[in-house]
Amino acid sequence: MAPHDVQNQPDHRRIPIQKVGVKNIKYPIIVLDKKNKIQHTIATFNMYVGLPHQFKGTHMSRFVEILNDYRQGIDMRNLSDVLTKMKTSLNAESAHVEIEFPYFIEKTAPVSKAASLMEYTCRFIGSMEGDEKAKLTVGIDVPVTTLCPCSKSISDKGAHNQRSLVSVRLRIKKFFWIEDIIVLIEESASAPVYALLKRKDEKFLTEQAYENPLFVEDIVRTIAEKLNADGNVTWFSVESENMESIHNHNAYAMVLKNGRRE
Repeated sequence: MAPHDVQNQPDHRRIPIQKVGVKNIKYPIIVLDKKNKIQHTIATFNMYVGLPHQFKGTHMSRFVEILNDYRQGIDMRNLSDVLTKMKTSLNAESAHVEIEFPYFIEKTAPVSKAASLMEYTCRFIGSMEGDEKAKLTVGIDVPVTTLCPCSKSISDKGAHNQRSLVSVRLRIKKFFWIEDIIVLIEESASAPVYALLKRKDEKFLTEQAYENPLFVEDIVRTIAEKLNADGNVTWFSVESENMESIHNHNAYAMVLKNGRRE
């Protein structure tokens, strides 16, 4: 005797659910790497579909089955296929997936040339409604150094600096490399951040930041200017947060392409 399928029972409250699914699934995946072709990493998945009002529940196990089908390679080129399969398998009108993962790049210190792996947090976000084309967004968090222009201008000795976190989300027309956006962001800061530095590297970076003071507003405007000039980028948001070293608060700024949220 086949087990009773409770999820497919009707619901009479006539209330559709916009998102139902699974959250916080840790899963090994493979992503594309500009230097090494591929990179193995561990991602956290959130996967949802829209549930029509007439159904009592969705089939949670099918999300994991779909994830297993694509674990050997996930990128922005096949995310639309994942969303389509979610809609088809779960008989849904809409699908949404969020994938967050650590991405590692080997960086060489500026003077000593010491090599180390630097971690960045990346996200693939996709949604599909009805027969509309999938909306795909890439998110990248990049730590950088900023030095306060005001502090430099009023101080006889030195100026306060801090680590800042720049978060960029963007939509594009065609494939691009995560590494290229990271370089764009780091070049827009007072100085980049490294996992491993020797003393001569610390001296170099401290002086680099001192010669390139930037407000949090400068960071987001500079990055926005570069993204606006890139014909491959159709929409973006740029956020920067300074973890202030001498204040008991953080400084924050955000720019949206054309001032619009997507």
